[in-house]
Amino acid sequence: MAGCVSRVELSVSCRSLLDRDLGSRSDPLCVLLQDVGGGHWAELDRTERIKNCQNPEFCKKLVVDYYFEKVQKLKFGVYDIDNKSFDLNDDDYLGGIECTLGQVVSSSVFTRPLELKQGKPAGKGTIMISAEEIKDTRVVYLEIEARNLDKKDFLGKSDPFLEFYKQSDAGTWQLAYRSEVVIKNNLNPCWRKFSVPLQTFCGGDFNKPIKVQCADHDSDGSHDLIGTFETNLTQLQEAGDCSPVEFECIHPEKKQKKKSYKNSGIIRIKSCKIETEYSFLDYVMGGCQINFTVGVDFTGSNGDPKSPDSLHYISPDGINEYLIAIWSVGSVVQDYDTDKLFPAFGFGAQVPPSWQVSHEFALNFNPSNPYCQGIQGIVDAYRQILPQIRLYGPTNFSPIINHVARFAAQSAQQGTASQYFILLIITDGEITDLDQTRQAIVDASKLPMSIIIVGVGEADFKAMEFLDGDNGVLKSLTGEPAARDIVQFVPFRQFKNAPREALSQMVLAEVPKQLVSYYKWQGWPPVKLPEKKKV
Repeated sequence: MAGCVSRVELSVSCRSLLDRDLGSRSDPLCVLLQDVGGGHWAELDRTERIKNCQNPEFCKKLVVDYYFEKVQKLKFGVYDIDNKSFDLNDDDYLGGIECTLGQVVSSSVFTRPLELKQGKPAGKGTIMISAEEIKDTRVVYLEIEARNLDKKDFLGKSDPFLEFYKQSDAGTWQLAYRSEVVIKNNLNPCWRKFSVPLQTFCGGDFNKPIKVQCADHDSDGSHDLIGTFETNLTQLQEAGDCSPVEFECIHPEKKQKKKSYKNSGIIRIKSCKIETEYSFLDYVMGGCQINFTVGVDFTGSNGDPKSPDSLHYISPDGINEYLIAIWSVGSVVQDYDTDKLFPAFGFGAQVPPSWQVSHEFALNFNPSNPYCQGIQGIVDAYRQILPQIRLYGPTNFSPIINHVARFAAQSAQQGTASQYFILLIITDGEITDLDQTRQAIVDASKLPMSIIIVGVGEADFKAMEFLDGDNGVLKSLTGEPAARDIVQFVPFRQFKNAPREALSQMVLAEVPKQLVSYYKWQGWPPVKLPEKKKV
């Protein structure tokens, strides 16, 4: 927990990007990666995709924790996105840069030429990055509609969208928010309720000028201005349930040309509310305990533990991939649990005395008290049980997921942000009960829990990647979508030669976001509120 000085949000824009699309311009997106050691990069965040645009100004800010005492190597990559998959390997690379977060935060605007690879420029493409410390955790929620907007399209009505700009200290306008791109063919649109961090919206200054632009969206990127107005958050806050605040949308050129010109429509602010957004550290420091459970795969495909080519074989120096995964992840998580008692289970083995296959047996052979003392306790229990069981099969995940989910459900009934559960499953391969596991994950997504799957060995882990909802929302067999993305899958082989902390950084990177998303979804504040946020 110590060390993180603050969070910064990075605003990214590009100029003169390469054109990779035939018949139209590129559809760029910017991804932010951080060096986690051993030549490995972990994705931290990504912007939205902007269609048909070679000079994008990305609206989505990239958020990164800033550690003064660490050299934080960053990589910004710009891609032309032509499909719906999350994976960027099948998209055209438009260029990128490597730098440190220190370089970015110490420049007012950090500008660099994009490179396709070291020393090879990406045409005339450049990237501009500016950093701003996130000091304010409040969020603005707005509901907006418009009336009688000007018609801009020859054959149809306008397709309007909104852009909000805040004024920088230097007096320039910086994009703070862009509405969901379009409401098609509608001169009286009502936009979806949206939220913007107060820091992004106006730097926390309620009187700072805000410029609002309403434009007609064109698919080729040449959007037509409908009109604009200036306001500030103090004025917007006057909007109440029964008394919206109205602004005339003015097109400057039309106003100059026509004496009879009144406006190009009316923008109505139906409601403007400010709420506090809590961080992972707010919850942890406010008393949230993180409960860590381990599930170990003892199926026959691991190989005989006595054989040196088995994944369960303990080398002369006392380790194997299972133990390294337990140590790497457990050593980070244990700091957030006061009693340091961790339940540990195995699955897929025949266990004495009946030699029945079990998919949920305590590593310490004590089902009524499966808790191990600290991470060392899990390691000791694992070493002791190996010679006493027979590796078998099949590979079923759902029993152990449902086991942890029962505890998470009991905790959720308290209605407070007091306990969160992390299940680490270490496995060597293909899952047998995929349909039941999908259902178990969808059910668990409504509970205060996250699931980390570490794949050991050289097997094909396609099913694991499917459970990790990065390629779209995971759905159960009946089509029910997961309420949140709670699964993070990592193949151990990617980290064989990396420092141990690289694996834990990769697998735990999503947990703070998942914890916050659950409590935000429930509307639960930290048990003990941070002093500065008490009202």
